[in-house]
Amino acid sequence: MGTTTHLMTAEELFWLPDDGLRHELIRGELLTMSPPGEEHGVVTMNLSILLGQYVKAHNLGVMYAAKTGFKLESDPDTVMAPDVAFIRRDRVGTVSRSYRSGAPDLVVEVLSPGDRKTKVEEQTSRWLSLGASAVWLVSPQTRTVDVRFASGDRRPFAEEDELTGDPIVPGFRLRVSEIFA
Repeated sequence: MGTTTHLMTAEELFWLPDDGLRHELIRGELLTMSPPGEEHGVVTMNLSILLGQYVKAHNLGVMYAAKTGFKLESDPDTVMAPDVAFIRRDRVGTVSRSYRSGAPDLVVEVLSPGDRKTKVEEQTSRWLSLGASAVWLVSPQTRTVDVRFASGDRRPFAEEDELTGDPIVPGFRLRVSEIFA
């Protein structure tokens, strides 16, 4: 006799009580993660401010804060929440009270010391295969940004390099070191 596992829906995830932890749904399975540490928060906020000010000043689209859920698949449901996200103006549409349907154009993930490489690769692959145009993997430990594109292209940026948002965030540029300042 087999066991039956209840797969959670995006709606059930949305109505979970706030327990102070972060939750995502991968093909109906609930993932629970502890809150990130201080360094992660500082780096995420620095990049959010720098990228967000540029996006707003140039009316390029909408920025999304950490914990914003994006419903990427249905039946079984997948809901993921990047550290920072951006959607181009022409794709924004109506803002939902629940999870945003579909992937953002740009996903930013700030890596934590405990992140396993295989988990990061799986997560990056999932974002790109489910509609994101690019994923920025920001590493406070190595002070680098690894940009991955849906096309399969990859661009590494070191601390002294200038990170560019082209073609997703046209004209955006900043020295990688500013993210960690």
